Amino acid sequence: MRSTLLLVPLLLVVVPAAPAREQPAPSLQDLGGLAGPGGPAVVYTAREFITMNPQQPRAEAVAVRNGRFVAVGKLADVQAAAGKDAKIDRTFADKVVIAGFVEQHVHPVLAALTMNTKVISIEDWDAIDGFSPAVRDPKGYQERLAKALADHKDKAKPFVTWGYHHYMHGELTRATLNKLAPDFPVIVWHRSCHELFLNDAALKLTGIDQKLVAGFPKGVQEQINYEKGHFYEQGMLTVLDKVAPFMASPAAFKNGLEYSVKYYHSNGITVCCEPGGFVSKPVQDLINSVYSGDDVPFNHYFMVDGKTFAGRHPRDAKALVADSEQVLNWGKGRTAYLPKQVKLFTDGAIFSQLMQMKDAYTDGHKGAWIVDPPVFGYAFQAYWDAGYQVHVHNNGDAGFDVVLGELEKAMKRAPRKDHRTVLVHFGFAQAEQVKKWIELGGIVSSNPYYVTALAGPYEKIGLGPDRAKNIAPHKYVLDNKGSLSFHSDMPMAPAKPLQLVWAGVNRLTYEGNVAGPEHKVSLDQALGAITIDAAYSIQQEKEIGSVEVGKRANLTILENDPYKVGAKEIKEIGVWGTMLEGRLQPVKPAEKRPAPRTKSAPRAEEAAEPSAVSTGWNTRAKPVCAPGCSCSIGHVFGQHLVRQLQAGN
Repeated sequence: MRSTLLLVPLLLVVVPAAPAREQPAPSLQDLGGLAGPGGPAVVYTAREFITMNPQQPRAEAVAVRNGRFVAVGKLADVQAAAGKDAKIDRTFADKVVIAGFVEQHVHPVLAALTMNTKVISIEDWDAIDGFSPAVRDPKGYQERLAKALADHKDKAKPFVTWGYHHYMHGELTRATLNKLAPDFPVIVWHRSCHELFLNDAALKLTGIDQKLVAGFPKGVQEQINYEKGHFYEQGMLTVLDKVAPFMASPAAFKNGLEYSVKYYHSNGITVCCEPGGFVSKPVQDLINSVYSGDDVPFNHYFMVDGKTFAGRHPRDAKALVADSEQVLNWGKGRTAYLPKQVKLFTDGAIFSQLMQMKDAYTDGHKGAWIVDPPVFGYAFQAYWDAGYQVHVHNNGDAGFDVVLGELEKAMKRAPRKDHRTVLVHFGFAQAEQVKKWIELGGIVSSNPYYVTALAGPYEKIGLGPDRAKNIAPHKYVLDNKGSLSFHSDMPMAPAKPLQLVWAGVNRLTYEGNVAGPEHKVSLDQALGAITIDAAYSIQQEKEIGSVEVGKRANLTILENDPYKVGAKEIKEIGVWGTMLEGRLQPVKPAEKRPAPRTKSAPRAEEAAEPSAVSTGWNTRAKPVCAPGCSCSIGHVFGQHLVRQLQAGN
């Protein structure tokens, strides 16, 4: 076996250059020249390397050959190990360098589409048409919305906005929208992405009327308020096929994907993962056409959307798993599907306050299921028996009971070691639930931004102060020595890893309070949550997540040291750029903060050059589900985009 030298203080250790993995890393088509002895190594120096390797937390230098680290440690030792022909590169001499940031959970389809709308949201966003400052009060939102509607000149085109939140922006009804825009369609996409509001003109445009709604199953009707023009969770998913053509186009979608490349890079991300957002080969092909090139500054992984396949095969577990395997070769270049990993769903979105809670909401409303518990249980057990790592979207503690029950059942029936079942989002959980979860081998991936955005208003509406302060209760995980990673769920939070670190360390709300100080994490833990622990959550810790010999040479280069600035300044640290498998990738000045555009991003009806939207698409492919399917939001948008391409749009 070929070996290389790992340098640690006062000690030289021989380690395998390609560590054995419990599960092979997905192929990225050998981009970066990862195999073979190659040419001379390059030795990089920096103000400091933060390795995220507890055995060697700091280093003076690293050596890189063929896209991998071949030596880490003191400069003299690294130079000696790298060989006489090694080159010295001092680009990072005044920078602090950390292991490349890993974004465990983003949604390319939703990120591309939301950033293409008129963004009026509860937090700052760098959107495609320019910087959109936060607005968190009803009066401010009404003023911003009214101005945006007044500026909408082409009345033949629908106006689409994203970012509205009922608890901060006040009640919104189709009557309100009719008054503001009586003569053109308005589509308001809720901040959660799980709700829509339509005015009369939009209902007419989309063909949604009371007769149509009356024909839906009872459970769907319960998640529709036609009088208010409000459609949420299963209600939204059921009508989305009719609304989607007026919210997105292939040109706008590709524009959004290209924007996301710059966005992720400017925030130091070297690896992204989309956990089961859609099942559409043509849509994957378009994503590949943007994300797969060797010049893309990150690798992007995907995993199976189990919810979709459970809907296709509700009684045949063998067929469910077999069908799931068909997507594993859909990646290309820098995109790849993670083998034996699947995403499932339980309860509703925390941004809609539709998570399933053990105790009633203070205002009397009820939570919602995205997937009913019996269906979830069937899918969980089917994938478990097939040896999959299961990632579960869950927000409420009552929803957690359902997930926990299925894991207990699986471990009693067919116990597995190192299954790493992931509880994703981690909105609310009881201490005893988390303890049992970790004892059973489960791990947690949390969105700490929930605290920043939601703890303040939820203290007053729906939950009360005791529950609101316990959003994302990290203490329960750490007390039980569990694995904790962070994710943004972009666009549920900006895909800014340092902002996630800031949120986890400070637990500051937009209102300026500290929510649940006992759940603060240390800086070490928070940085681990966006590097090595995030890699562990997707079974890639042998390849990425820390600066160690044999791993891919992925780095994030910072302008300042997170350990030297104040805790409240962490999210302000600048990102110089990244290294991906040995390739230096400085952030261009224009990517640091996109300049406002003088013209709005393309709407659904605006066409780009045909070649710009057709690259990589198989326009003969047929949609894989019928109109009105409730597979997933991204899936329904994907099917709409496929149909547009088939129609030659």
